[in-house]
Amino acid sequence: MNDRALVFEGIGQDFPAPGQRSKVRVLDGISFDVGHGKFIAVIGPSGCGKSTLLQMAAGLLLPTRGAVHHRGRKITSINTEVGFVPQQAQLFPWKTLAENVELPLLLRGVAANERRERVAHALGSVGLKGFERHFPSQLSGGMQKRGSIARTLVYRPDIILMDEPFGALDAQTRMVMQSDLQTLSMEAGATVVFVTHDITEAVLLADHVIVLSQRPSRLLANIPIDLPRPRNMFEPFRNPGFDAAYDAVWTEFRSQIDTGRVH
Repeated sequence: MNDRALVFEGIGQDFPAPGQRSKVRVLDGISFDVGHGKFIAVIGPSGCGKSTLLQMAAGLLLPTRGAVHHRGRKITSINTEVGFVPQQAQLFPWKTLAENVELPLLLRGVAANERRERVAHALGSVGLKGFERHFPSQLSGGMQKRGSIARTLVYRPDIILMDEPFGALDAQTRMVMQSDLQTLSMEAGATVVFVTHDITEAVLLADHVIVLSQRPSRLLANIPIDLPRPRNMFEPFRNPGFDAAYDAVWTEFRSQIDTGRVH
């Protein structure tokens, strides 16, 4: 497993069903690897357990069956070596942007001089230089999301887990954020696991797209996306090979929509 940053091995997950003795099976035998420095997108119908997989990688939830390994080590508790970017920015409203970004370093006991340097670099990398003293209420939704990403980048996690981070943004801001994320991940050589419901977003960002089925969720496909980088996020169809890559993912995903059970 040394060449793999993250390994999901035979993952099964059951959750209690309200008012019933039996449990609901959400994940059923999911297995896939995440290579070092790779960008992996995970898509699937609503409720199929995409976010549950991220929670397992972060050590927030242990699987009912199977195991998740990070750099060869089985995850059995909170995984402090990964960064988690949730759907909502979740910045503390009473702290300035710089204070929000600095918080992970404070919790890790990083010295003050190094904290200042790393916060400045993280904010600069997401285009927020000059907004250090602004409070979240003074920032747009896109800027808050950039702040959330900066807060994750600042402590240099081994893997970045992202749970539909751009879903609530307007279309224009979303494209800008996608472009920024591509640049950041390429420059940092970051390993990213990115949950999304948007096939175009998955194809544009990822090196591989994991397609999950309806619940109980199984792995339908692990599709390599062999498009040259950097990719044009603003005009997807101008990327050579985009049509074929999109069709490969859509062919797998369409089978789940055709069942008529997607809500």
